[in-house]
Amino acid sequence: MTFVLASASPRRADLLRAAGFSFVVDPVAVDESPWPGEAPEAHVRRLARDKALAGRSRHPDTPVLGADTIVVLDGAILGKPRDDEDARQMLGRLSGRIHHVYTGVAVARRHEVADEVDVSAVTMAAWTDDEIAAYVESGEPRDKAGAYAIQGWAARRIDRIDGSWSGVVGLPIAVVHRLLIS
Repeated sequence: MTFVLASASPRRADLLRAAGFSFVVDPVAVDESPWPGEAPEAHVRRLARDKALAGRSRHPDTPVLGADTIVVLDGAILGKPRDDEDARQMLGRLSGRIHHVYTGVAVARRHEVADEVDVSAVTMAAWTDDEIAAYVESGEPRDKAGAYAIQGWAARRIDRIDGSWSGVVGLPIAVVHRLLIS
């Protein structure tokens, strides 16, 4: 079965290709701002559904996959950093702490939308200020929720994951499979 990935994320496309899925990419644009008082799980579920529905409007006869990933620390959503200083601050807050990565996944078909939220706990080792500065200088944190890529240089500083590695990257493959075959 071929489906539409309503995302421009190269990481999501790479995960899907590696898992043997057949898909086409057609990114959609939705406002990703959290609503006042919106809980993290509700936020990623809403955005995944919004993306899948926006894609379905362009591809009404093909299943459309939408997804969104956020990092949550102490109840606060850490999205993509605005700039390098924001990335430094995020990494400083995450250093030596456990945080949670929420990934909402939705599949829209003709008259229905199925969705699920995957949550993983990530234990990050402590970073020195010099390590944070070097990592930010590498440019890797710029378009990543929580300012890090677990599949990149930051993997050196991840002590433990309780949950889905692919979910932390941005797309829990087992959830995608479950939603596509249901």
